[in-house]
This record gives sequence, C-alpha cells and structure tokens, in this order.
Amino acid sequence: MERADGILRMVYVQYILGMDKDINGMTPTWKPVLQLFTTIPEKEMTFLETNTEESLKKLLVENGNENSFKMIINKARENARGVQDHITKEVWEEINQMYHEVNNASILYKLDTYQAMDVMKALTNHTVLYAGTIDITMPRGNGWYFMSLGRYVERCLQTIVLTEKQLERMDFAENDTNDLLEWRQLLLSLSGYELHLKTYRSTNYNYNALHQVMINENFPRSIVYSFKRIDHYLERITNNHKNEGTASLMRSFGRLYSKVRYMDIGLLNRQTVQEFLKEIKADLFSFNKQLEQHFFSHS
Repeated sequence: MERADGILRMVYVQYILGMDKDINGMTPTWKPVLQLFTTIPEKEMTFLETNTEESLKKLLVENGNENSFKMIINKARENARGVQDHITKEVWEEINQMYHEVNNASILYKLDTYQAMDVMKALTNHTVLYAGTIDITMPRGNGWYFMSLGRYVERCLQTIVLTEKQLERMDFAENDTNDLLEWRQLLLSLSGYELHLKTYRSTNYNYNALHQVMINENFPRSIVYSFKRIDHYLERITNNHKNEGTASLMRSFGRLYSKVRYMDIGLLNRQTVQEFLKEIKADLFSFNKQLEQHFFSHS
C-alpha cells in the first residue's frame, strides 16, 4: 500500500507538471517515471514518453506491468485477505474498495479524457483514507509493528530511488545554487515542496533539497525520519524476542542508522552523493532480507 501511494503521487505530479513548461522551456516527459515503474524496451519508451494517455494506462492500470498501481493494489488485497484475522474490518474494507475502483472497466475510458485527473484524485483520496484508517483502527500490537516497519522500509527506499533519479536528470554540482524549480518534481513527489518553502530561506537549493530529503527529522519522507521510525518499531518487535538473531539484527540496523544520522551533506559532491545513496539502498535491502529471514523464514 505504501508503494501504491508513492506511485500514484509521482504519476499525479508528472501529469500536473506536463501541463506546464519546465525551466529550460521543455515540457517534462514521462520517461523518468516509466524508467522507475516499468521494464519496457527503449522503443516503447520512446513512444510513451510524450504520450500522456498511454503512459497513464501503463502506470496505473496495465495488467502486464507488475509495478502498475492496479497490480500493486491487487497484491495488497491478496496479502490483506491472508491476514484478515490480524487487521481490522475497516482496513480490509478500504483496501477492498480501492481494489474495486481501480479494477472498474470505466477507468480505462476516463484516462483517455479530461476525467483522468478525477480518477487520480479519487484514488488519492482512497490512499489517504487507508492511511487514516490503519492509524485510528489498528491495535498497537505485533501486527501494527510489522506493518509499520514494512511501511517505513518501503518509504525510505522510495525516497532514495526518487532522489537518485532526480540527480541523474539534472546537472547537479555541490557548489552551484541551481534553481529551486529543478528540485520541484522531487519535492512534490514526496509531498515536501510546501514544507521546503516554509523551512529553507537560503538560495543554496542543492544543499537545502538534499538536506530535506535525507536528514531533515521533521520531514516524514526523509531518509533519516524513516530510519527513526524503523528503529522505533524494530525495538518494539525485538523486545519480545530477545536472542542472538535479534541482537544481530539490531546491530546491523544500528550501523546503517548511524551512517545516515551522522553524515555531513556539505562533504558530498556529485559523485559521492550518488555513491552514498547507492550504498544506503544496498544496506537497506540487506537489512530487509535479514529481517525477513529471521522472522518469516520457514527453513
């Protein structure tokens, strides 16, 4: 569900920005989004990158795209069906309603018309309702802890991947100020543009944007914020399972958390910031695999 929310947010931002001109006078294309959420060949990418209607279908409702919003929701519903005893009735109903809405045959026709924005707004409302429903109805036990742990691992990975893509598409240099508009797509995709305008006053936009998405503890989609929440829920889970396996898990995450928490963004340049993000992403995947093996492996 966290991944579905992230995909929908980025698609919606791209759709809105596509109605305007970028700061270099060019209309933003769908290519960066398609590269993140599809595995289509280059020839098809060339066709889709300027075709809004077909890109929306590919990213939102395409059965052949395993990362489409529809396929992610279908998987989430199957997961929820398998653990209905551990989630509330309200959570199941919200997931089920979203499933039926995105699988409605009329959605394909709407995405070809001006109603595309209405479709995305309706789906966005469902993701917001889902987030609120789990927060106010789920009991704070192991089910909630594991759900939250997975949510923040996924959210952190999304922030890393989107930041990597942003650095790839722009001419980033640590000593340049660039323009805030160059960071607009990333900040909007992470729901952080408004916070950025209210928080950062200097014109060093490169430093400010990286600070926000990486180590701003007040930004709920920053890397360090996600790590802080992972640390919290991991501690809750391991408190009831004290053994060498959980101790090893805590040490692994502790090293990773410290690496991010005490980093100095001012020392990063174009090459090192990309290497740092790649390293953090690999370490997070490794931690997630260790977590899965410890708690869910049947071997």
